[in-house]
Amino acid sequence: MLSDRQQHCLRGIGVRLWRDRLPGDVHRLEPVSVPALPDAAPRPGIVIPEAGGIAANYRPAQESAVNDKQSEAKPAPTKKETPSLGNWGDIIGAIHDCVACELSQNCTQKVPGVGDHQADLLIVGEGPGHDEDIRGEPFVGRSGQLLDRMLAAIGIEREQVYITNIVKCRPPNNRDPKADEAQQCRLYLEAQIRQIAPRVILAVGRVSAHNLLGSNLPVGKLIREMHQLPGTDIPLKVTYHPAYLLRNPLAKAIAWQDLKQLHQLLQ
Repeated sequence: MLSDRQQHCLRGIGVRLWRDRLPGDVHRLEPVSVPALPDAAPRPGIVIPEAGGIAANYRPAQESAVNDKQSEAKPAPTKKETPSLGNWGDIIGAIHDCVACELSQNCTQKVPGVGDHQADLLIVGEGPGHDEDIRGEPFVGRSGQLLDRMLAAIGIEREQVYITNIVKCRPPNNRDPKADEAQQCRLYLEAQIRQIAPRVILAVGRVSAHNLLGSNLPVGKLIREMHQLPGTDIPLKVTYHPAYLLRNPLAKAIAWQDLKQLHQLLQ
């Protein structure tokens, strides 16, 4: 059976179409005449196929005009509206509904954050890992257990702080979040910071520090100085990620100095 395009092309050059054979037509087939092409010049916009093949640019002018009209009539894509993030219910709901990047298609569940909504200390990690993706809560694996012990060492319980990440979905194979993925989640993190209004922010790891500070300096250098969250007067302290400390135990001595400085900021 001829496709719509084939039928259109045949009509464009004046060829009558063959119709499907019906059961009653077996003994009364009628010839279908195909008129010969005139010797006059070809119709405008038509390339006559050469003998032995069809020209690569064979496209009737009528079809071109139709396609051009369809192209012109195609509406421009509408910009997705920014979700309302005026309260915690809006923020958490928007995070769970978010499909702004490919991370949302591969994670088990979203990980908005956990803890005291009026905490003095906001801890921002990089992204959920395997255990966090399963439980829907940040820092619950081995690195989370170490973070809890680090906080306890300066007299802070997990329930007294708010913990979240730069991105709210687990990156595949625990890779670093891409820049565009972090950017898509930025409005949620900013909304959380506005709601909490923390006294101090602790950036845990390179990805967190770079995204919060807009810097690309090594964590080892960022740790040596105190910072402020850009556009605010909120002090921001950088420290190593607990996962890094598990791989490099000697760095725990540096992290301990960071914790003591953090404790002083919170006094």
